Amino acid sequence: MEDIRLQKIKTAVEYIKSRIVGIKPLAGIVLGSGLGKLGDIIEEAQVIPYKEIPGFSVSTAIGHKGNLIYGKLGGQPVIAMQGRFHYYEGYPMEQVVLPIRVMALLGIRYLFVSNAAGGVNFKYKVGDLMLITDHINLLPNPLIGQNIEELGPRFPDMTRPYDKGLIARMDGIAAKLGIGLHHGVYLGSTGPTYETPAEYRFYRSAGADAVGMSTIPEVIAARHMNIPVLGISVITNEAHDDYADDYVNDGDDVVIAADAAADRMTALVIELISQLGREE
Repeated sequence: MEDIRLQKIKTAVEYIKSRIVGIKPLAGIVLGSGLGKLGDIIEEAQVIPYKEIPGFSVSTAIGHKGNLIYGKLGGQPVIAMQGRFHYYEGYPMEQVVLPIRVMALLGIRYLFVSNAAGGVNFKYKVGDLMLITDHINLLPNPLIGQNIEELGPRFPDMTRPYDKGLIARMDGIAAKLGIGLHHGVYLGSTGPTYETPAEYRFYRSAGADAVGMSTIPEVIAARHMNIPVLGISVITNEAHDDYADDYVNDGDDVVIAADAAADRMTALVIELISQLGREE
């Protein structure tokens, strides 16, 4: 008997296939807090609200529109999540990674994930972009429980969670376009509280360069299915634990800072997708 979790994934896949017209997507894109505007420039867009897709949840986070968009970027077919699901919203991990598994069964060959993050690295400033080279996971692992053998192995390798080839390509594109990029380690915690100054110090000492509340479960799910991943963080606040007495972390400010960086990230992603598509 087929795993009920796999049935749920396939039901969503079949519904999406009934709604979209076109060839299978080259890449899947997850657009995080304040970064949903990239979805607004997808050409020939076919939009499906999450609430219409069987099994999907509703995204409640600030700056997340809650749409699945199929269309073209850089002349290549893509499918984009305009907003993601978070563990802190009360969704189980199976639900958080459901869209990644759905996109995999729809045929994506690459996954691009983005997020808004606090920069614990003292060199990082608001608006900087960081290519994620590795991560530290403080969230529940989405593969806990009985393995879905049809998707991947029981013990997937995570030596290279973020594809070195894609990182090198993005570095070359950034140099060509004159866009600065950091390389760093992303730490994911549960949220929804922002971190305390002591936690920022602890995470920095553990090797983190940026911290957030998402992304890692999606990356684990993608790597479980052997899909190459590229991750980009937009630094939306300086998590340096030396704040003024009246400083507060604010969700609206995070969205504003992410919006300001969206044009640069969009240019990078479009060029990379264009390059990959020409080689297919």
